[in-house]
Amino acid sequence: MIEITEIELGVTADMHVHLREGKMMELITPTVREGGVAVAYIMPNLVPPITTIDKVVEYKKQLEALSPTTTFLMSFYLSKDLSPELINEAAKIGAIQGVKCYPAGVTTNSAHGVDPNDFTAFYPIFEALEANNLVLNIHGESPPKKDSDDIHILNAESKFLPILSKLHSDFPNLKIILEHCTSQDAVEAIEKLNAGYKDGDKVTVAGTITAHHLSLTIDSWAGNPINFCKPVAKFPSDRNHLVKAATSGKPYFFFGSDSAPHPIEGKARHTGVCAGIYTQKYALSYVAEVFEKNNKLENLKTFVTDAGVSFYEVKDVKCSDKCWLVKDKFNVPEVISSKDVTVVPFKAGDELQWKVEWRK
Repeated sequence: MIEITEIELGVTADMHVHLREGKMMELITPTVREGGVAVAYIMPNLVPPITTIDKVVEYKKQLEALSPTTTFLMSFYLSKDLSPELINEAAKIGAIQGVKCYPAGVTTNSAHGVDPNDFTAFYPIFEALEANNLVLNIHGESPPKKDSDDIHILNAESKFLPILSKLHSDFPNLKIILEHCTSQDAVEAIEKLNAGYKDGDKVTVAGTITAHHLSLTIDSWAGNPINFCKPVAKFPSDRNHLVKAATSGKPYFFFGSDSAPHPIEGKARHTGVCAGIYTQKYALSYVAEVFEKNNKLENLKTFVTDAGVSFYEVKDVKCSDKCWLVKDKFNVPEVISSKDVTVVPFKAGDELQWKVEWRK
């Protein structure tokens, strides 16, 4: 067997990225390209959330100033502040590529989110998204019910999946992404909604998968706040289904890192550990490890480039270089920091096998 020592990935895409604001944004934004990503889809859960054209345009300008060769795709935060008219106007000028739905209270900065048990109030928004070929990005977890133990962090994603199916039934031409899939149930739901898919068909329902969920299980974060995220990593069988989906080469599973940096003090406190894992600086290196371990390097480009770029119909990119991965061992640093903020990266201290290079 010939050993693969380099891989051309082309115009790579990470379709779920948190870059924050202020000093954290300044530290983290340049690491998108360092991690091997040319196109990044940016989450809108700032404080306050992004719900206006002026805010999304200004935020994109700030990001482009920090990383001029990265293509940033932008989104609105689903809330009562949006309207079909706003969606139409934003689509007309190309200000956004989608709208992110956060069920209220399920994760970081989701206090302004919605009740996913009844989306009907937002159906006019979804109709506008469908008409403008924009994407509905969904954090697919049902929030806990008051005075009930029926929903908890291990089954919140599974409990949400019937809602996903109903949305697709009600809006069959709306492009929907179940973000950061974590369970066998989620993988099987995406497969079911794509039953009958043939090469060349348009994908309307997809799932993103993170780098960290390809490695972690419940034992990885129980007692270790650095590995705590939402949705939480679950059982080995769930991880195995995620790996199989990610490495399958199917166009309805693609990379969305959900890289979510928090200051080290936010991950270490005893009351209310912040949910999120920072992977951006070594994003593709983490993913390549998994694909190599499973003898699926030939499908890596589909997962981190082709499928996401096709789903979002990305046409114009700022980066003229192509991303390559080169077999070259290195160790993940213990921290990534500036004078103002310190972040612990995923797999801090571990040895990785693949480095990013940008080539003409």
